[in-house]
Amino acid sequence: MKKGFFTFALFLMTISAIYSQSVIGKWKTIDDETGVAKSIVEVYEKSGKIYGKVMDILREGHKNDVCVGCTGANKNRPILGMVIIKDLEKDGSEYNSGTILDPTSGKEYKCYITLETADKLKVRGYVGFSLMGRTQYWQRVKN
Repeated sequence: MKKGFFTFALFLMTISAIYSQSVIGKWKTIDDETGVAKSIVEVYEKSGKIYGKVMDILREGHKNDVCVGCTGANKNRPILGMVIIKDLEKDGSEYNSGTILDPTSGKEYKCYITLETADKLKVRGYVGFSLMGRTQYWQRVKN
């Protein structure tokens, strides 16, 4: 009985460690200019690619904002629930070859993400090549 419990506990700790070292999960977005938390984005995998969806907007008075600057299907759509990270593919320890949408401006950028630590995600949006862009660091949301 004790051996079974120990094995089960070890299994749960292993799963927890693996999960915490993945980009998958909920992340608090932090404005790189002000340091203020803006939203919660859920990063998930679908068909072998990584996506990110706005699950909550943390700034008061902005929960019902729409993407005025967006084009196409996202134009004037609510930011809450919007998929802002699309089609990232795993490349070693980095996920790249996809895009990120800035719902404040409506602009879409090339993107890569990588874990800095188990609870810190580096998110880089850029135009052309990665030197011409902006980096944010998101914090993992603990359940």
